Amino acid sequence: MRKRMTGVIGTLGSLALASTLLACGAGEPDTAAPLSNVAGSSDAKHPEWAKYTFTIGDNGGDGSQELARITGVFDNAPYKVRFARFTFGPPLVQAAASGDIDLGSVGDVPPITGAAKEYGFKVVAVNRSLTPDQAVENIIVPKGSKLRTAADLKGKTIAVPQGSSAHGLALNALKSVGLTPKDVKLAFLDPAAGATAFNTGKVDAWSIWNPQSAIAVKNGARILVKGLPPIDQTSSYYVASDTSLKDKSKRAALTDVLKRLSREFAWAVKHPDQYAQALSKEQGIPPADAKASLAAYSNRVTPVEQSDIELEQKLADAFLEAGQITKKVDVKSITDNLLPAGYDSSKLEVTS
Repeated sequence: MRKRMTGVIGTLGSLALASTLLACGAGEPDTAAPLSNVAGSSDAKHPEWAKYTFTIGDNGGDGSQELARITGVFDNAPYKVRFARFTFGPPLVQAAASGDIDLGSVGDVPPITGAAKEYGFKVVAVNRSLTPDQAVENIIVPKGSKLRTAADLKGKTIAVPQGSSAHGLALNALKSVGLTPKDVKLAFLDPAAGATAFNTGKVDAWSIWNPQSAIAVKNGARILVKGLPPIDQTSSYYVASDTSLKDKSKRAALTDVLKRLSREFAWAVKHPDQYAQALSKEQGIPPADAKASLAAYSNRVTPVEQSDIELEQKLADAFLEAGQITKKVDVKSITDNLLPAGYDSSKLEVTS
């Protein structure tokens, strides 16, 4: 999955006002919750962590907040967490850069566009798709469209959330057929505005992720370009605030937060009905639509590898070449792994 660099006031327009504080470590855990007694850090081991409250950026209703409630994964944590909802990735990265959130997951492009404008955050882990042969985003066209290939986009209007992973898909799809952004009209619209423009025929195509893409296809739209390698990544990235990373104690606690998040998602992958219910509730979509888009959310969390840095660097260079950013980004300089080498959330035991 996959936000304007003007500070916290600008961010609030893309942030749900109802952030929820979970009283983690503040009372008896819910014994009915499957992960409420998850092995990990305790108050006895880290009493200094009790002073921390971590804000987790929830990208577009990714299920993290509802899954935390269902699984109880933070029930015995010696710190508190709260969730802040964002409509897509760029505002989430901006919030991490300004220290308004501590951690959050975004697509492949927001770290690049964020670093091109300001620093203050690092890429700290990777969400790798468990179904890498299935696209998590696509370029779609309305029912009855005469467009058949990416080359047919020349001279057409494409709705795309600016600075998002879907922006990268559009850019690379054009490049794959010898086109540039100058050969089309990129209509930079957030997901809600893009949906309106697409459904009312004001744009010729829409570059967007699931579940929006899947829902549109169910309603008659057609996939023009799939978001798959070599023109698109199926991975997303966790970003964290430099403010949290530079403090040794807070960094250690944030690593615990990330491990617990990865555990709740590992549990969710093995419990698809509950996962779909969580997505349905957070996104306000029918359970059937949520379940149909589970592949877009089924990931394993690992450290950032050299191959990831190389892919991101290639994408950053493509954005610079196409004039979509004006400053060269050194991806290695904005990478700071939180997880130990070899960590893979898909190997965690979460069968309950």
